[in-house]
Amino acid sequence: QVQLVESGGGLVQPGGSLRLSCAASGNIFSIYFMRWYRQAPGKQRELVAVATTGGNTNYADSVKGRFTISRDNAKHTVSLQMNSLKPEDTAIYYCNADARTKEGMGSRRGDYWGQGTQVTVSS
Repeated sequence: QVQLVESGGGLVQPGGSLRLSCAASGNIFSIYFMRWYRQAPGKQRELVAVATTGGNTNYADSVKGRFTISRDNAKHTVSLQMNSLKPEDTAIYYCNADARTKEGMGSRRGDYWGQGTQVTVSS
C-alpha cells in the first residue's frame, strides 16, 4: 500500500500563487507516474498535470504556462506550483501515484490517491 498526503491548499486572491505538495510513503518499490487531479463542485475530476520518473511533464491546456509540476524521485514527493490563479482553478486537488509496491517476494502495481486539499481562488 501507498499513502499519499497532500498539503498547501488554501484561500488565495485571483492572480496569486499557491504551492501544493504531496508525499508518498509505504512499501514503495518505484513510482512510475505522479499526477495532480482536481475536482470542482458539480464537475468531473480532471487531470491537471503529470510527471514521469524520467522528468517528462504534461499539463491540461487550462493550466499550461501557469502551473509547474515537479517531483523528487528519491523522496517520493511531488509538488504543484500554481501561479496566476483564477477563480476557475477553485477545486479540491488530489495527488495520484501509479506505483509498484513490494509484496512478499514479489511486487504489485497499483493506483493510489491522496485525501485531497482544497484550493479556493476568490477576492
